Amino acid sequence: MRIFDPHIHMTSRTTDDYEAMYAAGVRAVVEPSFWLGQPRTSPASFFDYFDSLLGWEPFRAAQYGITHHCTLALNPKEANDPRCTPVLDELPRYLIKDSVVAVGEIGYDGMTPAEDHALAAQLQLAADHGLPALVHTPHRDKLAGLHRTLDVVRESHLPPERVLLDHLNETTVKAARDSGCWLGFSLYPDTKMDEDRMVALVKEHGPERILINSAADWGRSDPLKTRRAADALLAAGFSADDVDRIVWRNPVAFYGLSGRLDLAAPATPPSLHEGNSILRGGE
Repeated sequence: MRIFDPHIHMTSRTTDDYEAMYAAGVRAVVEPSFWLGQPRTSPASFFDYFDSLLGWEPFRAAQYGITHHCTLALNPKEANDPRCTPVLDELPRYLIKDSVVAVGEIGYDGMTPAEDHALAAQLQLAADHGLPALVHTPHRDKLAGLHRTLDVVRESHLPPERVLLDHLNETTVKAARDSGCWLGFSLYPDTKMDEDRMVALVKEHGPERILINSAADWGRSDPLKTRRAADALLAAGFSADDVDRIVWRNPVAFYGLSGRLDLAAPATPPSLHEGNSILRGGE
């Protein structure tokens, strides 16, 4: 089975996770930029983080046979902090990078005016750079947040078929599907969706435009959730073709809209220094 995890925060994970993911069939990931767990205090900390998503993390993934792309943005939570908003002015120089396949995560956290501004501005950046957008729907007031998100999307220059609405659930899936956007579902051990609920949703709505992700981060999460969901779908009677569409072809189709998705097997890194898991820096 081949698996493409379209939303996973590998910066928060260990090399053991990469090894286990490869063994489970994961061959490609997209890592969206996100909130790191405590407030950043300056735009420079974003830029160091963006650089790591463009350089260090793809190298780390390649050591385990996994292709790594990223999405970059000012995340919704930190869009409320005036110390961070200058990131919006600097994003264009990062959005031209080859491995950036979308603008994201953007969207809502608390549905504030500052988040309205950041969402609209970054949808415009996506349109300007020919990129799709990965949109975070809020964890609180989900349906109201989804409708507010869709209002901003409709007012933007980015067509809905270039927008992935993530963190959906049973309360938001119908409105999201009716909008023409792509549908993202994050599976967690305790919160958000799980495998059984995902199977029920696919039975009701079909596999078209659906993407399943682990969104694994620094909280209690599981980077093998995509594989567990695929196994649950097979056990529920879905065909191997349906499962391949959900866990591979759909994310390839969405992020392929960027024109930058490269799924060739990553080159084997050069020999390591005395068996270390990282290369030594040059003098």
